[in-house]
Amino acid sequence: MAALLARYAECIFWMARYMERAENLACILDVHETFARDSFGSTNWLPILRLNADEKRFFELYPTASVKNVLNFYVLDQKNPTSIIAAIAAARENARQLRPLISTEMWAHLNMFYNRLLALEPATDLAQHNIQRLCASIKEACQTHTGITEGTFFRDQGWYFYQLGRNLERADQATRVLDIKYHTLLPSPRDVGTPIDISQWNSLLRSAAGYHAFRRVYPRGMTPAAVAGFLLFNDNFPRSVLVCMREVDSLLNRLNSKYRLRRGTLPLERSDELLGNLSNQTIESVISVGLHEYLDGLQINFAKLSNDIAQAFFLIDQPGTLSA
Repeated sequence: MAALLARYAECIFWMARYMERAENLACILDVHETFARDSFGSTNWLPILRLNADEKRFFELYPTASVKNVLNFYVLDQKNPTSIIAAIAAARENARQLRPLISTEMWAHLNMFYNRLLALEPATDLAQHNIQRLCASIKEACQTHTGITEGTFFRDQGWYFYQLGRNLERADQATRVLDIKYHTLLPSPRDVGTPIDISQWNSLLRSAAGYHAFRRVYPRGMTPAAVAGFLLFNDNFPRSVLVCMREVDSLLNRLNSKYRLRRGTLPLERSDELLGNLSNQTIESVISVGLHEYLDGLQINFAKLSNDIAQAFFLIDQPGTLSA
């Protein structure tokens, strides 16, 4: 099998991450807008800005965190690197560099999706009564990309890097959503386990596309600990942090064994350590020592793992092929 160019591996990895990021953000905006609309008009969009650590950047561009400003910032503002259009533009640029490797269908769909975003009109498409429809359209386009990729992308080294990027991004986003939402809803540790507005916890689960899966495990009732434990440690939910990291670890192992990529030792060691940590935890033990601190530690380790993957596979000496 021909060796994969390191720059192609990097483009594949980041194309997957950007597409996952765009879908996740559309889901969060959709759920938050729905909850705000049901809250008798008392809209608070600051948690969305805090989720991505965007408060400083946002207020440099906009005077207030109104629904119109926040939606524009996160959907169409190309000056915002965390916006949906910026993520899709970055995914498209990576795909452009991958034209020799990706299918015609993948490229055509990504182009069509990007052009559709460029054609949106802020005054109408970002109106609050249209945002649910728009977010559904964005999520559907991202999921269509995933389906096309599953059905047409050649199963060589590139496929492993695509799955690596998607699962690492998914795990990272799950911890961020859980962290900001959990502490917005339960600002004090003494509130854990107290009666809560059930719709807020529905909102958190729907932000992670996990409401119906959660109900299969917990048909009745809903507690903060159960929601957090489900999103972190459930064995069968494909977006749980544990399942995503299990997939990342498996992919790194397969890259090492099938393609004998010796440079993969360092990221594999960190992945093994992360997976061991997740596999041996319970939500009760995490809450007892501090959920925020635990999630923060996971996010730091995800960033280190991403850097390890880059150092091992993307930033290698010329000629830059991934070989033994």
